[in-house]
Amino acid sequence: MLGAAVVHRLPGLQRSPFALERAENGLFLLWLAWMGLLLLATFLLWRAGAWHRLVAADPTFLTVVITLLFFGCSLWAGRRAWVLGQQRQQLDVWIAQGAPSGAGPDWAEEYRRGCAAPGGDRSTWMQVLGERAHGPHEMAWWLNGIQLKLGLLGKVIGFSILALQLGDMQSFDASQSSQLLKSLTGGLGIALLTTVTGLTGNILLGLQLMRLDRFADALVADTLASADASSDTTGAAHGHRPPGA
Repeated sequence: MLGAAVVHRLPGLQRSPFALERAENGLFLLWLAWMGLLLLATFLLWRAGAWHRLVAADPTFLTVVITLLFFGCSLWAGRRAWVLGQQRQQLDVWIAQGAPSGAGPDWAEEYRRGCAAPGGDRSTWMQVLGERAHGPHEMAWWLNGIQLKLGLLGKVIGFSILALQLGDMQSFDASQSSQLLKSLTGGLGIALLTTVTGLTGNILLGLQLMRLDRFADALVADTLASADASSDTTGAAHGHRPPGA
């Protein structure tokens, strides 16, 4: 997807979560700040009359669909940021105290218990942990790509309207040139507006999803590291010598 490819190369987005994200509800607070900027931009565009002109220039309403899809997915990203932040807090409690917090569903505790259970398969529980952390993001990335495809669909529709209007021309009358240009630019406006809206939504939502993915990566990595450290400590407490000792 174009949005994923673009944001994946932006500076800082491939690093592990920022220090602010590791704070209590830090990822969710960053999402709130991001949404605040977007809402401010939306309000300024509304004051400038851009939204009215955008809707009036697009009879297909694809720009409205793309905008609603973007804000719907952004709200889901905020909810997901809250869930990942809660899991981060519970993991930090375990690392600091060596015991689960019991505050709610704990993916790290589920992984540790599954691996410690008789006959527990570590690789299977790693897949379960990965699905908990990353599984829901796949649908969000797919919807992010749908924004771009809707923009391209609007482009095709716009140029199709333009081609049909050119095909219906029987003759060119210089006295009617202004009316002719007005009718021709309608299709061109649909093509450009839907494409720009789809690209913008794709990139802005991709920024949010990329940070969610990186945060989830760090959460899984720290869960595995804490589980390995816990098992090593338990083995040493029961008199097991580590390999090579």
